[in-house]
Amino acid sequence: MQYRTLGRTGVQVSTLVLGAMNFGAIGRTTQDEATAIVDAALEAGINLIDTADMYGEGESEEMVGKAIAGRRDDIVLATKATMPMGEERNHRGASRRWLATELDNSLRRLGVDHVDLYQIHRWDPSVSDEETLSALTDLQRSGKIRYFGSSTFPAYRVVQAQWAAREHHLSRYVTEQPSYSILQRGIESHVLPVTEEYGLGVLAWSPLASGWLSGAVREGREITTSRSRILPERFDITLPSNRARLDAVEQLARLADESGLTMIQLALGFVTAHPAVTSAIIGPRTTEHLHAQLAAADTVLSADVLDAIDAIVAPGTDLAAHEKFDTPPALLDPALRRR
Repeated sequence: MQYRTLGRTGVQVSTLVLGAMNFGAIGRTTQDEATAIVDAALEAGINLIDTADMYGEGESEEMVGKAIAGRRDDIVLATKATMPMGEERNHRGASRRWLATELDNSLRRLGVDHVDLYQIHRWDPSVSDEETLSALTDLQRSGKIRYFGSSTFPAYRVVQAQWAAREHHLSRYVTEQPSYSILQRGIESHVLPVTEEYGLGVLAWSPLASGWLSGAVREGREITTSRSRILPERFDITLPSNRARLDAVEQLARLADESGLTMIQLALGFVTAHPAVTSAIIGPRTTEHLHAQLAAADTVLSADVLDAIDAIVAPGTDLAAHEKFDTPPALLDPALRRR
């Protein structure tokens, strides 16, 4: 396992991060299975576990808490908030009121007295940066969180938050967690240059592109991945964007084979090769999935392989731009671009 410094925090983290989204109902993973995955990940050298309050409506946090009991000090523990937790209108978002309440809920579910990294899961346009940053700064000073970061923020919001922290003399986001893979490279043109400029650590999620780069999706083969069951429209190859992805996957599969690599090694090695990226988040549903992904822990792609990837999917290109989560709200809601 390789290790890198998380932004400018001085904290050393593994280049592969164990993501716990699949723990519980989402991935149909039992507590025993989740604990076995955590055991194997820690044994392999992974030292950062990432979860969120909304994964299984708290179930993932509870399962992580039970799995790490008795070894908390050896783990860099990260969770997130802001996504809806039930129907109550104020049980969501990035207000001081909700963040203070939900952090306590997360700590209770995790069975710990602090988390190392608390992340704003999505930018909340209804709340000012000052409101959110002041709340996070107070939670940090109280000892409940060590650092805080953002997740899937548009580049301009990352910049705005950095300036707001400076203007109001508040602590700042030290990490960003964007979606990044060979098939979704858009952040290379805007987010990653910004994170490098401000010295943010980058924890890339969906490096296997929701399973497209796992090796399980190929031409002429029925797609039966867990994600395709949940989001079938993202794997309907009659749609132009999905056809483009499948065409790219076939070329990438040939490249991987010629390079003596698995598709997973190619995909994870690509993400961790970018100098702005600290770690890639893997989300195994089984220990078998975990071991297949751990095989990429020491993968270093040659310049020739990286150049070949660039020829298949051009730098800065999203093959499914409509699936991005950092699109400015005005592009999605016509009411926000009409007088």
